[in-house]
Amino acid sequence: MAGGYLDKLQSLLRQVTEELAPGITLEIRHFFGGAAAFADGRICISLTPAGLAMKLPLHHRTELIEFGAQPLRYFPSAPVKKQYVVVPPEIHEDEGQLTSWALKSIEHVLTLPPPKRRSRPRPGR
Repeated sequence: MAGGYLDKLQSLLRQVTEELAPGITLEIRHFFGGAAAFADGRICISLTPAGLAMKLPLHHRTELIEFGAQPLRYFPSAPVKKQYVVVPPEIHEDEGQLTSWALKSIEHVLTLPPPKRRSRPRPGR
């Protein structure tokens, strides 16, 4: 099942990867029963049973909510993921709009501090 999300997200973001600035790496990998895109190691977009979600600054989240986006909640009793919205189908089904919003998400996460790497204990220590 998660493989389907991975393939679908790769397909949805194919145009986005062609428009990225040189030096930015977009990696798409499995993520909690779905798939997620990481720009230079920072999560920006996910595709799960909850829908296609993007991490965006407040003004862009507000704009998308006016077009029918919903705050991201991975399952009914889960807390809302405050920096994410689930993109309405009419946007993610339109390649131009999807690309524009995905690039905004990528641009946003690249302004955030890099993710902290968890150190793993060495064997035998």
